[in-house]
Amino acid sequence: MPASGRWRRPLPGFGLGLGIGLTWLGLIVLLPLAALILRSGGLGWAGWARAISDSRVIASLKVSFGASFVAAVAALLFGALIAWVLVRYRFPGRRLMDALVDLPFALPTAVAGITLAAIYDENGWVGQLLQPFGIQLVNNFTGIVIALIFVGLPFAVRTVQPVLEALGREQEEAAISLGASRLTTLRRVILPELLPALLTGFALAFARALGEFGSVIFISGNLPWKTEIAPMLITIRLEEDGGVPAAIVLATLLLLMSFACLLAINAASTLFAHGNRRDG
Repeated sequence: MPASGRWRRPLPGFGLGLGIGLTWLGLIVLLPLAALILRSGGLGWAGWARAISDSRVIASLKVSFGASFVAAVAALLFGALIAWVLVRYRFPGRRLMDALVDLPFALPTAVAGITLAAIYDENGWVGQLLQPFGIQLVNNFTGIVIALIFVGLPFAVRTVQPVLEALGREQEEAAISLGASRLTTLRRVILPELLPALLTGFALAFARALGEFGSVIFISGNLPWKTEIAPMLITIRLEEDGGVPAAIVLATLLLLMSFACLLAINAASTLFAHGNRRDG
């Protein structure tokens, strides 16, 4: 501690930078979200019940939540596999593959949707191969899942990859030298270390898929009660006379679910951190 007894900040301008950062965060993120929540709260329970009880709304929520869950699970499995390959193996084109993982982050979602629809359509590169078998991947639930996997995969890869890089191979080699099989090593050594990252990747992919719009509308067909997602129905309700309250309720519901996913991530990370300290 300095002789003056005052705590000295490690970085100059910390207070000013913190104030500017919090101000911009409040104006750009928190203020619009607070306005949405207040507007939805003003509708009352009757307004919420009337909006949510609509059969078309219920159908869109089922499609959105069901497709998001399936896509998040698939993105987690494939993302963990891709992260494992990128970390544990060296091969030609590895850096290109690593860079392509981030492509959905940079690619406009509308462009992604058009591209996916063109590839998996019955006349596309993949669709025409599956057409003779009666398999259709566009204008149905499967097409929605494909689009959501595309946008959610990078979250799974980028949350698991750093943990694998930090884990190294020492613990695996020690377990194998003690007679453990590969399956036992995976279950008792690797998975406990990866579990927080896996849960985080799943939650992020699910939250991202829940609010996805651009990449889905071109491949889903937007059929009411069948392939219409909640974000699409929000847009439709906003264009209808008297449909603004229903759009606000739907938007608030999706917002609350996204926040719930983030809270679950933080809670799970905290629990695993405490568990690791006790085990240590």
